[in-house]
Amino acid sequence: MMTRHAGRTSAAALATLALVAGSCWGQAWPAKPVRIMVGFTPGGGVDTIARIVAASLTDAWSQTVMVENRPGAAGNIATEFTARAAPDGHTLVLCNIGSHGVTPARFAGKLSYDPIADFAFPVLLGGVTNVLMVHPSMPVRSMKEFVALARKQPGRINFGSSGVGASPHMSMELLKMLTGIDIVHVPYKGAAAALGDVISGHMESSVGNLAGGPLGAIKSGRVRALGVTSATRALLLPDVPTFQEQGIAGFDVTGWYGLCTQSRVPAAILTRINTDTNRMLAPGQPLRQRLEDQAIDVNPTTPEVFAAMVKAEIARWTKVIREAKLEGD
Repeated sequence: MMTRHAGRTSAAALATLALVAGSCWGQAWPAKPVRIMVGFTPGGGVDTIARIVAASLTDAWSQTVMVENRPGAAGNIATEFTARAAPDGHTLVLCNIGSHGVTPARFAGKLSYDPIADFAFPVLLGGVTNVLMVHPSMPVRSMKEFVALARKQPGRINFGSSGVGASPHMSMELLKMLTGIDIVHVPYKGAAAALGDVISGHMESSVGNLAGGPLGAIKSGRVRALGVTSATRALLLPDVPTFQEQGIAGFDVTGWYGLCTQSRVPAAILTRINTDTNRMLAPGQPLRQRLEDQAIDVNPTTPEVFAAMVKAEIARWTKVIREAKLEGD
């Protein structure tokens, strides 16, 4: 679950941090184009957020910041690549609840990298809810009706997601645990493909981060939103109730996005990334507005708070995965 500690640093303090970072590093950074690795195909929530952030950082750093998609294994390919990258700060990853929450819990002791020790956590961008969507022809208009139909037709209703172990998939596994329904997961290589099949009528339902395609598809009526997974309603979908409001007690899954990098990156560079990005996440700044337009609850904080949150997420999802018997091979 995402914390809500907000690191509101004054402009004077930010300037001081930037000066310290520059003097400690002793050379220009970035010295070449910066890559933000994305573990999913273009068009989904993670990719959308990465491209918005990359555009703003390109302007701030006067150096190209590009998005590189390496989809597969619920984001694990891009995460592993970043863990093995040169520790010079020129390779970042758009880390999220899947890459640094669920995947480490599913594959505890089996990953080729340590999700904590091999990473630094300079910037938490914010959180986002997941949303369950169905094709308009499906005869359900609420979570209660969806659960009731699933109970009448065990094993008959399919739901698509961006991949095994990603936040949307885990939202539905938690739903299955809490309600006892039997629905079938159909993993895709990205959220856009799963959503596209619901829009076309080839898939009954899908769940995905509200950021990216789902918001537009819901507002245009191409899909019907049944509920959001967070504890409170999404500001951009005020008419769509939460799972909790619809009788699923205690349900709260909030995805999150951040910028992570190799753990041996010099502290001065990590400070620079944090300082520059948090400045652009301040109220009234264009980057913050662009993220909020994508339904992101912008929540900048310190690297220390972000790292502690990641550890808590891994512990939380370890419990869910064990109970659902979803440990990876």
